[in-house]
Amino acid sequence: MTTQRPPVAIITGAGSTQGIGFAAARLLGASGTQVVITSTTNRIFGRVSELRAVGIRVEGVIADLTDQAGVDAVVACALDSFGGVDILVNNAGMTAVSSSYGSGATDGLPLDHWHASLDRNLTTTFLMTRAVLGHMRAAGYGRIVNVSSVSGPVAAYGGDVAYHAAKAGVVGLTRSTAIDTAAAGVTVNAVAPGWIDTASASDHERKMGAATPVGRSGTADEVAYVIAFLAGEGASYITGQLITVDGANSISEERGR
Repeated sequence: MTTQRPPVAIITGAGSTQGIGFAAARLLGASGTQVVITSTTNRIFGRVSELRAVGIRVEGVIADLTDQAGVDAVVACALDSFGGVDILVNNAGMTAVSSSYGSGATDGLPLDHWHASLDRNLTTTFLMTRAVLGHMRAAGYGRIVNVSSVSGPVAAYGGDVAYHAAKAGVVGLTRSTAIDTAAAGVTVNAVAPGWIDTASASDHERKMGAATPVGRSGTADEVAYVIAFLAGEGASYITGQLITVDGANSISEERGR
């Protein structure tokens, strides 16, 4: 970066106290980054208060990122409040607490549920990325980190075809955008969390975490540290990559030893 102001990050999907988005906001904010955080409900303002209480400069926006108006509002907040956008962490996805979430196998999933899952998990990433790229190109600098999953890009479980397709699509979007923006000083990478013990984790998911080679689920902070590395100036020669954070689960051949 050549600008004299502190870096500015937008982090989507940061409404949960135990989530990856909020963990990334805490970590980046503690390093001096100014942050704009989003969620679909007013719980985001609770996260703003928590971050401000520890001295982090932060603004919060309630936004539906499947809608262009919501995307524009988030980017406008970063520009108006802090003067730019240097880092984008696309974490929004999975389930939205304000709406129902449909899952199912290929031959049992209604088309509207397919579209809803792709919109939430893939289109949000596309729209946010498209909205910040002009600003990053103009500055000659940018860091985009997309939160994908092991589910889809490297592994799969039954009964959630749309989620798997969307998260695999995030990796394709990451790689394609990385090629298109590499000469402009913008890097685009993805992280693929495995079984992570967040507020939305089910008992079954925690059981699966216990069966990983490490013997436990991961934490949101452990994913956030990878995000922070990729969002830093030192990661300038890493782009178009997927880093898996899953305790070696996706490479283990001996299940339930």
